[in-house]
Amino acid sequence: MRAKAMGNQQDRQARTAVITGSTSGIGLGIARALAANGCNIVLNSFTDNPQDHALARKIATDHGVDAVYMRADMAAPEACRDLVERAVAHFGRLDVLVNNAGIQHVASVEDFPVDRWNTILAINLSSAFHTIAAAVPYMKQAGRGRIVNIASAHGLRASPFKSAYVAAKHGVVGLTKTVALELAETGITCNAVCPGYVLTPLVEAQIPDQMKVHDMDRETVIREVILAKQPTREFVTIEELGGLVVFLCSEHAAQMTGTALPMDGGWTAQ
Repeated sequence: MRAKAMGNQQDRQARTAVITGSTSGIGLGIARALAANGCNIVLNSFTDNPQDHALARKIATDHGVDAVYMRADMAAPEACRDLVERAVAHFGRLDVLVNNAGIQHVASVEDFPVDRWNTILAINLSSAFHTIAAAVPYMKQAGRGRIVNIASAHGLRASPFKSAYVAAKHGVVGLTKTVALELAETGITCNAVCPGYVLTPLVEAQIPDQMKVHDMDRETVIREVILAKQPTREFVTIEELGGLVVFLCSEHAAQMTGTALPMDGGWTAQ
């Protein structure tokens, strides 16, 4: 593990970033943004097929960095920690950790399946604890590091029928604050990003059902149902989130730690 300072351009280009849950949606957008900023990239998901590895190769080609795909099931504590160890073994360092992996399930509290509760808490919250615990020793050795946890507006506000997701994302915000305080004098920062609705494949898949339920056209459903809580009535873009994460990983954000930053079209301002 190299411990030299990262003040020059050559060293900045050699930084390594691990992004969990990063073969689509927000995670992939963040990976691309960090690669465009000169980071070597570890993509991750729970699958292991040719498309996953091809995606890493494309990022490497597009941005002139080294990018690899590593399978790890974020529901398994040992797999979370092993992902960090494999990333360090491959690149010799770990500078940026982005905890993005997450799943969702919607049901009333009394009908919420216990197995879904346990899995959501494991993937959305516990995985961040495990990856952070494994990454911190390497970052301490280097004297610098950036941890970014992708929480949600639901880490700051609640909605009905999302008990596990809301509980997990509130937990991510609390974990972020605790880690930031523990590492305040180490050169390592830990922040949470709290997006509102983003037009990811997961959200896109919900639109046809909402059109049927509410007997509305696509644009009306988006504006009046899905984006009802976002005053701008616009989706947060993946590119906007990627830009925020790049900033948090830069030297300009050295004194930003323990924050929960909303990017939610004004949702949490209400």
